[in-house]
Parts: sequence; C-alpha cells; structure tokens
Amino acid sequence: MDAAAVVAGDVRLGYTVSGHGEPVVLIHAGALADWFRPLLEQPILTNRYQLIVYHRANYGTSEHGCARFSVPEQAEQCRQLLSHLRITRAHLVGHSAGAAIALQLAHDAPRLVQSLTVMDPALSPGAATRAGAPPLLRTLIEQHAAGDTAGAVDGFMRSVCGERWQSVVVRMLPPDALSQALTDADGLFRQEIPALLAWRFSEEQARRVICPTLVVAGAESPPVFAQRQHLLLEWLPRADAFTLPGAGHLLHLEQPERFAAALASFLARHRMPVMQGSRRA
Repeated sequence: MDAAAVVAGDVRLGYTVSGHGEPVVLIHAGALADWFRPLLEQPILTNRYQLIVYHRANYGTSEHGCARFSVPEQAEQCRQLLSHLRITRAHLVGHSAGAAIALQLAHDAPRLVQSLTVMDPALSPGAATRAGAPPLLRTLIEQHAAGDTAGAVDGFMRSVCGERWQSVVVRMLPPDALSQALTDADGLFRQEIPALLAWRFSEEQARRVICPTLVVAGAESPPVFAQRQHLLLEWLPRADAFTLPGAGHLLHLEQPERFAAALASFLARHRMPVMQGSRRA
C-alpha cells in the first residue's frame, strides 16, 4: 500500500493506493477518516481492483484548519486527485457524507464515473426547506463549540450509528480511531454538517447521473436511510438496491465480508470495456 499526498485546489489530501485492476475510489463518511479500512482486508476486492482511499479535507492525514468546503467543492477535490493519478475513469464508492460527494461528482463529471455505489447516503432533496440545522444537530454543534468535543462526537455517532458504535470501532479500526475522531471533530461539526445542510440534490440532478448505481442501506440503519434508498431508486435512471443484512449505518464495519462480496459482484457486472486508469508511483 502506497501512502502519498496531493494538493487538490487549495488543500493537501493524503491518500493510499493498493492493489491492481480497475480503479475504485472510496470516499469516507464523517467523523472517522479510516471508515474503509476493513475493505482493504477483503481479498475479493484487493485481488481484483486498484483501491484508492483518501482522507477528505480536515480529516486524518489530510490538511486541517483549512477552509470549510461545500459538497461540490469536495467533489472537485476528488476529481483533481484522480487527475493527479492519471485516472480517466473510475468506480466510486461513497458512505454517508461520502455518498453525497460521490453523487455530486457523478453528476458533475459523468464521463469520469464507470459505476457508483452509495451507502446509507446523506441526502437533502431539492424540495427541502432551508430552515437550518435540526434541533439535535444544532445542540451537538453548540456542544462542540463549547469545548465538549467528546460528548458531541458521541452524541452524533449514537444518533446515526447506534449505542454500540464505540465497541464496533474499537474492534474493527486502528487503535487510534477514537482519538482521531476527536482530532477531526472540526471537520465534522464545522465543515461536514453545514455543508450537507446547504447541499441540495434534486430529482432533476439525479436524472443526469447516468452510470449504473448500487444504492445500499443497512437493514438496521435508522429508517431515514431506507427512505433515501427508495427515493434514489425512483430518481436514478440505472439504480439497483442492496440492503445489507445484520448491519446498521456502520455497514462495512459490521459486515465487511458480506458488503465486499456484494460490491465485488456489482463491480464485476459493470466492468470497463477497456482498462482505464493507472497508478502513478
């Protein structure tokens, strides 16, 4: 696995590249930069694909303390990373907020995206009102601003990922994952949540996402994610559904083998006609 960094626009992004084959870009969710670590241990993926994992701005090994980037700006940063790697076509896999970025990139640069997988996507339909943050999120943002970062992160993760989130993270991710979540809390509360609240993805925009799309929901995720799955199945021209048994919003941490098998099957059905992309050392 090669670790490197690239300047994408005005921000330095850390990334790793592993494996060989058609390029698959993994765009992580909020709170934890290494969400996708379990998938890098699944031979059904690592033996068949070139896996590109990067840390978004204000997370992990990427630049901290930089500007607050919108969802479209973060999609453009991903596009610049692929340009740096000389990849002209790739499969995108996004989780939660990462799924929003993947959807935006598939809309903005359709020729770049061979297939799209969105996992429990964060989604704010175009018809939604702009009434500001819901009460819970507003409380958590204020809690973080007041200095209770640990309480704010725990409150957010419990609301989305369930009461057992810490035990799953400790079991499946590197030992420093929980402390990294606190270090990266500005990325969640000052960038992530405001960017998602401001982002709108409408039916009209979805109709322009022409690549095959796998819309994934955790069987035990909060009901809103099943609702979003159904909405995207109606909106996207070429969408298939997959509900991951025995998993909530933590998805590939709770069921890495099952998810990897489903993803590999989807990718195999939508291979590139001619091998695209290469890894630059």
